[in-house]
Amino acid sequence: MRLIVGLGNPGPEYEWTPHNMGFLAIDGIAERAGIRITRPEAKSYVGRGKFAGEEVVLAKPQTMMNLSGVAVRMLLEKYECDPAEMIVLIDEVDLPWGMLRIRERGSAGTHNGLKSIVAALGSGEFIRIRIGTRPEKIWGDLSDYVLSKLSRSDREIAGQMVAETADAVELIITEGIDKAMSKFNRRVQPSEEDV
Repeated sequence: MRLIVGLGNPGPEYEWTPHNMGFLAIDGIAERAGIRITRPEAKSYVGRGKFAGEEVVLAKPQTMMNLSGVAVRMLLEKYECDPAEMIVLIDEVDLPWGMLRIRERGSAGTHNGLKSIVAALGSGEFIRIRIGTRPEKIWGDLSDYVLSKLSRSDREIAGQMVAETADAVELIITEGIDKAMSKFNRRVQPSEEDV
């Protein structure tokens, strides 16, 4: 069994914000697999079914992003999953819109949701897919940006990223992490400001 967790903040005020790309990606996988994510368990909404031929639990923690580790630890215990069997989907403001970055393990970087999970599990040994949300220009505070509503053009890109993230998860399940990293990980081009 695979536990697939999308991170975000609960509540309608956070829908369609860059910080909720993990929730949007889980919704995309659920739609593709015909799984309803409605059951409240382990401080999350969960749905169970088959995706890419494997039994999966899809989860959207209902803690705030910075407390995601509490829900994730409870989910792993409930479903008796090892962290290595888990895939976490998160937004990543350090990557440009339209880019995915898959890692088999690693540090939390600057993402507070990942920091919470690593702290709660005492380990970074789980697959994570970072979904790029960096705009071309950021005006003002970065935390304001990730919690602001997406523009119409960004929503279109978000829809494409949701589909690509579902493809990446499917490839991880069917052919392994190395194939998925080879297909989806691309080098970040330096922005004009960095040159």
